[in-house]
Amino acid sequence: MARNRYDMDEVLEDSFDIRQLKRLASYVSPYKGKMAGVILLMLGTSALTMLVPIFFQRIMDYYIPQKDMGKIILVSLLTFVVACCSAVALRFKIKNMSVIGQNIIHAIRSDIFNHLQELPFSYYDDRPHGKIQVRVVNYVNSLSDLLSNGIVNTVTDLCNLFFIILFMMICDTRLTLVCLCGLPLLALVIIVIKKKQRRAWQIQSNKQSNLNAYIAESINGIRVTQSFVREDENNEIFNNLSGNYRSAWMKAIKFNFTMGPSVDMISVITTSFIYVLGIRWILAPQATLTVGVLIAFTAYIGRFWAPINTLAGFYNSLLTAISYLERIFETIDEPVLVKDAEDASVMPPVKGEVEFKDVCFSYEKGHRILDGINFTAKAGETFAFVGPTGAGKSTIVNLICRFYNVDSGQVLIDGTDIASVTIRSLRTQMGIMMQDSFIFSGTIMDNIRYGNREATDEEVIAAAKTVCAHEFISQMENGYYTEVNERGSRLSAGQRQLISFARALLADPKILILDEATSSIDTETEILLQKGLNELLKGRTSFIIAHRLSTIKSADCIMYVDKGGILERGTHEELLRQKGAYYELYMSQYDFLTQDPAKENTELRLKTV
Repeated sequence: MARNRYDMDEVLEDSFDIRQLKRLASYVSPYKGKMAGVILLMLGTSALTMLVPIFFQRIMDYYIPQKDMGKIILVSLLTFVVACCSAVALRFKIKNMSVIGQNIIHAIRSDIFNHLQELPFSYYDDRPHGKIQVRVVNYVNSLSDLLSNGIVNTVTDLCNLFFIILFMMICDTRLTLVCLCGLPLLALVIIVIKKKQRRAWQIQSNKQSNLNAYIAESINGIRVTQSFVREDENNEIFNNLSGNYRSAWMKAIKFNFTMGPSVDMISVITTSFIYVLGIRWILAPQATLTVGVLIAFTAYIGRFWAPINTLAGFYNSLLTAISYLERIFETIDEPVLVKDAEDASVMPPVKGEVEFKDVCFSYEKGHRILDGINFTAKAGETFAFVGPTGAGKSTIVNLICRFYNVDSGQVLIDGTDIASVTIRSLRTQMGIMMQDSFIFSGTIMDNIRYGNREATDEEVIAAAKTVCAHEFISQMENGYYTEVNERGSRLSAGQRQLISFARALLADPKILILDEATSSIDTETEILLQKGLNELLKGRTSFIIAHRLSTIKSADCIMYVDKGGILERGTHEELLRQKGAYYELYMSQYDFLTQDPAKENTELRLKTV
């Protein structure tokens, strides 16, 4: 059963696993040398800027009273030089940390995409594709600012705080203690909103995921939507999902904006106390503070709260990133159920014998699809599967390709259990055409060559001719180099199937699997295609699933699949003589066809035994 639909929130984690941050640190680790260099440069620059308030103090307390313009100009020039050094260092930091941050983002995105390539069909059967996509794109992108600036700024600002406190203590210890009194208030704010803030960002990520899933589903199904005039209903669903996302985002950002004003308010309160006390101490009969010291100290106050504000921003970014990290690493940690065994060997060149031994399989526990399937297909034989929808025909061929693991039993090729060989060495020796004739964006030539990148243009054209695709391809504006859109929207369903057919044949496999290969092809094309197929199937073990029985009459063995097992098996003639389930299916098609005189002339061959 599909889970996490667009209208279902994903499960929220109650507590954050600190190991997720450690895993993020493993992506940062290769760049720690460069990041350390940037941090040292920024700390050196920061130390220089700490001298500027001292310069102002000297001007106010000494050089102005002494009217020493030379020293005033000199100090002003030094201040200008410090500002220039700071600007150069900042540019260096932004440039290098942007590169480092994007490299880390690329590594994370690459890992999650590579893992998605290995996950079994069952993973994609259970989840909206939009929710998978949002993790690869949006969630990973959300880490960009944290990795590009957050880490370096945090380390730099923490060190700056120690520098600033040291210089503040040198200026005046009393005022420094007054300034530090604001920190417990800030800590209290953080403690109060921490858990609520993290939960709010978790909910926001869920609502974003739901919205993305529905958008992806709506785009893929736009033809159905317009055909059934569902635009108004879909707009209402979209607006509800978008409204939920907006509300969740507003609630989450409310906590983020709590930090900045809290820091500003505490800063204003402590600064006010410092001015009141500082002026009082300056005006006292025995002054214990000078105007220059107060000016220098207030300059340090601004520098003291600035990094705290930055740290508060980093804290917000970290809590936001944590909600995304949970989803990213959850995907990377998704177990690859169909994978090579530790001692897997390379599949030797396939001859083509396929055997099922007591194979049982279920998509969901307790709902068995196949129960004790047994058959042997000799090398070069053609086996066909027929039966009602959902009987397990496609499941059988999926198990031959090892797209799923069997619950029990064995699938053997040339006597070798396919679970004991590498998946790549197994599938590279098979030609597979699924029910979904997926076309990738690019040229028709590229789509046919998708399964055999080494094939020449001549070989591609030969494969297209075999499946009767050459004629319609040649009539397109650029022939084989005509650009087609994703999913082949410019092509008819039949044309997409023929291109997919050519793609499967070009792999020159020893085992050929055709799952409803001719379901979207008109009858006349099917008759022409059958001639090419008869030649192609020679010397190959082939498995064909078809509802139109005219395509499988010449098969060496036809198996009627239903109720988890093989109810009947034999050649076309043998099964008709049995007058069982296959006979009833055949006769139902025959009766339907002969009721239509237009079809009777082209498909009357069906009644020939």
